[in-house]
Amino acid sequence: MVNLINTLLFLLLPFFLIAKDDDTLTIQKLKPEPQHQRVVQKVTQILTQVHYKDVTINDSLSNQLFNNYLDFLDYNKSYFLASDIEEFEVFRYNFDQFIVTGNVAPVYFMFNRFQTRMNERLDYVFKRIKEPFDFTLNEYFEPDRDSVYWAYTDEELNNYWRKRLKNEFLGLKISGKEDEKIRETLHKRYTNIKRRLNQSQSEDVIQIYLNALSHIFDPHTSYFSPKATDDFRIRMKQSLEGIGARLSAEDEYTKVVEIIPGGPADKSKLIMANDFIIGVGQDETGEIVDVIGWRIDDVVQLIRGPKNSKVRLQILHNENETIADAEVIMITRDKVKLEDSAATGDTLHILQNGEDFILGVVTIPAFYLDYEAQRKGDPNFKSTTRDVEKILSKFEKQHVSGIIIDLRQNGGGFLSEAIDLTGLFIKNGPVVQVRDSRGRIKIEQDNDPKLKYDGPMAVLVDAFSASASEIFAAAIQDYGRGIIVGNQTYGKGTVQNMWDLNRFIPDTTHKYGQVKLTIAKFYRINGGSTQHLGVMPDIVLPSRYKHSEIGESSQKNALLWDQISPVVFSNHREELSKLLPSLRLNHAERFSSNEAFEYFVENIEKLKAKKRKKRYSLNEEQRIAEREKNKIKIEEKKKFDEDFLLVESGNILADYIKLLEDQ
Repeated sequence: MVNLINTLLFLLLPFFLIAKDDDTLTIQKLKPEPQHQRVVQKVTQILTQVHYKDVTINDSLSNQLFNNYLDFLDYNKSYFLASDIEEFEVFRYNFDQFIVTGNVAPVYFMFNRFQTRMNERLDYVFKRIKEPFDFTLNEYFEPDRDSVYWAYTDEELNNYWRKRLKNEFLGLKISGKEDEKIRETLHKRYTNIKRRLNQSQSEDVIQIYLNALSHIFDPHTSYFSPKATDDFRIRMKQSLEGIGARLSAEDEYTKVVEIIPGGPADKSKLIMANDFIIGVGQDETGEIVDVIGWRIDDVVQLIRGPKNSKVRLQILHNENETIADAEVIMITRDKVKLEDSAATGDTLHILQNGEDFILGVVTIPAFYLDYEAQRKGDPNFKSTTRDVEKILSKFEKQHVSGIIIDLRQNGGGFLSEAIDLTGLFIKNGPVVQVRDSRGRIKIEQDNDPKLKYDGPMAVLVDAFSASASEIFAAAIQDYGRGIIVGNQTYGKGTVQNMWDLNRFIPDTTHKYGQVKLTIAKFYRINGGSTQHLGVMPDIVLPSRYKHSEIGESSQKNALLWDQISPVVFSNHREELSKLLPSLRLNHAERFSSNEAFEYFVENIEKLKAKKRKKRYSLNEEQRIAEREKNKIKIEEKKKFDEDFLLVESGNILADYIKLLEDQ
């Protein structure tokens, strides 16, 4: 589980430091404030009465909350000792009473102990950095401590931290840095971590604790402190220039949570969601600044800059890569505008058995709507459906044989746009069902009988196609209007709403933050939910990602898949189902006989195997040999220039067109 203490503390303003030497900062013990009892009680009440999931306050919840809180503080078991956990055990089955009464004393007791233990580890690090490492020894560093119990002694923890520090030192050494420069870099890195620890405020303890509670309900439910709420509102109003990526802190790293469609990062194709940024440099020649251990807002400020200026990012593509594997990319900064995320149209030529198929490709990065312009009556307001309709009109003049709707990396957006877009491909009818926490079901329909396109089509999806994307793909699949090609989609089939606590607490002297909670669930017109399961493609294409590792189902306490009664609609699925065996066979033959496709699949499997690596040699000679063995050659990368998945989607659609003609 993500170390939320690092994720949540990024919004804080620094306190004045107590000591002069960063190595010996004094960590202050935090105490609850008078309003915190009321906040805990009110959040508990809202969660148990309003959330879609019915959760009972009992010993089972208490046990989960105890475990969650420990995970949020020390998810990798790197700080607490077994003796601490044993001391905390007295609280395990009492948290159900604590949240009802608003008793937060045990919460602060555990947090203050965490700060003490973290401070002790950092003191060890500063001392150990000064001593040499022997890189001829055959030992390994295993970063994942999920399967082990907390350390029983300081010596046991020191050994883990020695190997962790040695691993970081070796990574920098292999990348070409001198020993003294490495020590300086690591000292700065851990000084930043210690400084951030000293910036903790009482409000942060409540935020971590209530998120530990919220995540028992589902992963999309969370609590925002007053400070976090204010900062979020400010950021939403600002127009800032940067790379177009949403970042968060995970452990000591800056993680890319989302690439904003149409932004500089998206256009570069060099960085993706789940990458880690470990260094930032200005322009083409500026020194790469190590940002491991930095607060997230400081990293963001370093990445932001004037339009058309350049920023260089040192990135890791997954959590198991080391610093020596880091790639440096360069992105030109710009503002992210609505039109940058607009749908685009292009044509794809597929040659099969001497026959040339011209296919239209509609790429939709997000389901967008300029709601303000629409509300003001602007006849030219931007929306996904309106833009796609224009693209389809152009395709009509070009006499395309079929169209592909590319929804890869589309994380969703306006539900109304998913419904309206579906309406371009069906005459009219239901598109999605929405059930609230009381069991009431609302059927969202396309009521416009206008049909913009009724020809052969395919919808290309991947593991990051979520929410509104899944609603559209599911409707197209249920109606039998097109072939769904690609990978199992993310599986985000829930609806969230924000609740302002100040509306429920009669007190004008304090700000009380907000709760975001799940209030409803999406269901397909065939009755099945898109939650957890996502949309299963008719024809599966290779992917480096496993749904079980990155999809909704990988999230702890994610709401499960279920189904309700289907609605009446014009199902043409049977006609398509008869053709799917032939389409799958043709696809399999192409992938087994085409050398480029074989290479593509082979490299995906290599990437999966590399991601599964869980330990690293701390022997310099062996580490260098491993690095050379795993390095992908530059000339081989050129084979990835072609979008194989889009091309194969075109081949599948061409097969479909031919089969329809034969019928």
